[in-house]
Amino acid sequence: MSRVSIQDVASSLGVSTASVSYVLNGKDEDVGISKKLAEKIRERAKAMNYKPNGIAKALRRGRTDTIGLIVADISNPFYAYLAYHIQEHAKEWGYSVIITNTNEKSNEMEKMISVLKSRQVDGFIIVPSEHGEKQIEDLISDEIPLVLFDRCYKGIDVNYVGINNYQAAMEATNLLLNLDCKRIAHVTYKHEITCMMERREGYIAAMTNRGLYDPKLLKEVDFWTMSNDTQDAIMELVSSNEKIDGFFFSSTSIAINALKKLASLKLEIPKDIKVVGGFTKIDLFDLYQIPYVQQPISEMGKRAIELLIGNITKKDAPKVQEILQSKLVF
Repeated sequence: MSRVSIQDVASSLGVSTASVSYVLNGKDEDVGISKKLAEKIRERAKAMNYKPNGIAKALRRGRTDTIGLIVADISNPFYAYLAYHIQEHAKEWGYSVIITNTNEKSNEMEKMISVLKSRQVDGFIIVPSEHGEKQIEDLISDEIPLVLFDRCYKGIDVNYVGINNYQAAMEATNLLLNLDCKRIAHVTYKHEITCMMERREGYIAAMTNRGLYDPKLLKEVDFWTMSNDTQDAIMELVSSNEKIDGFFFSSTSIAINALKKLASLKLEIPKDIKVVGGFTKIDLFDLYQIPYVQQPISEMGKRAIELLIGNITKKDAPKVQEILQSKLVF
């Protein structure tokens, strides 16, 4: 069945399309259309199941009330929770969210930006990939409202919402040190994205402060081969001559794969080895009573939405770097 148009409604009543348009857009009184005719038009439009063309209406308004959300890895629990909270907070402002995923590839980020721009989104919330600076700079040049989330690029002035990853990593490592761990391994991604770099630096600082830093205890895994790389790293560390007594993981995805490997090696937590999990709560951490860094995901999502809508409604709104407080749960 073809879509019912304003012309169809007008023809069925023998009135002008302008009259129907005025009534259906709530402007009948402004142009002097009688209440009787206005009611007749509304009833006929309802009976014919007329639906307004949302895209055309949005283009006339210059806004679509949609936001593009680009995340790095939707399989990571953190980004799944983020997408949920972004969507919930956006609804409070009358916005819908289109969610896309880059799989940590800058060329995919470029494609997703292009796709969302073609959908006429009003603004972007982006978890940027490594080497994606140019795409962000292009959005800024085009004056498209934008908030970076979880990660940022140094030297680019743009709205940003995240946590103090350096401090969180220091606190996580110090927790293990205060439990009398001496040889604490840190498994992280090798990619040079700000949050991972800051977590790595926080771990190194905490270990260095106690005179215990050993570069051999820092293992970096590739995102795209993370599962195998993590298990290989765990095997190498626990098989070394010098006993590992603690692990701090920079990502919940890494932690999940590492815990599987530790379980297969019959190593009990915390009896045989102590662990601080990743940066998102999952049931596995509760089950084994594993400490983890809890990020205020709902609050972070709320602030990202507020900053973005602030820039949508006021193009020259100042750029804000919002650093929220995480919590070490143990």
